[in-house]
Amino acid sequence: MIRDATALLPVRDINAACAFMRDCLGFETTYRSDGYAYCESGQGAVRFINAPPDADMHDPARQIVIYLDCDDVDTLWATHQAEIVKLPDGHYRAPFDRPYNQREFHVIHGPFLFMAGQAIEDGASGP
Repeated sequence: MIRDATALLPVRDINAACAFMRDCLGFETTYRSDGYAYCESGQGAVRFINAPPDADMHDPARQIVIYLDCDDVDTLWATHQAEIVKLPDGHYRAPFDRPYNQREFHVIHGPFLFMAGQAIEDGASGP
C-alpha cells in the first residue's frame, strides 16, 4: 500500500537546497547522505537528489519526480509487474536497494518519473 507521495527534486547543490528549505520555509533536514537529502516540517516533506551533470535544469520534463512511500515495495511491484514490463525499454527499473537506505522501483509515464520506495535497514536487501 502507498502511504504518502512526496516531491523528489533534482538540484545542483543539495546543501543550498536544504539551507533554503530551513531558512525560508522552516523545514529540518532529517536525513542527509551523499547525493540525497530528506527535509520535513510537520506532515510535509521534500526529497532532494543530485541532478546528473548533463541534466538541463531548465527542461521541466527533467524535473517532474514523485516519490511514493510504500509499506512493501516488492509486493507493490509484484502486483503490477505484468503491466509495468509492457512499458517501453528504459521506462521502468525493478526493485533495488539505494545507498540512502531505501528499496525502490522506478516507472516513467510521459514526463513523470514515479519512484516507489520503502525504508530499509543498513545492509538489508530485498529478494
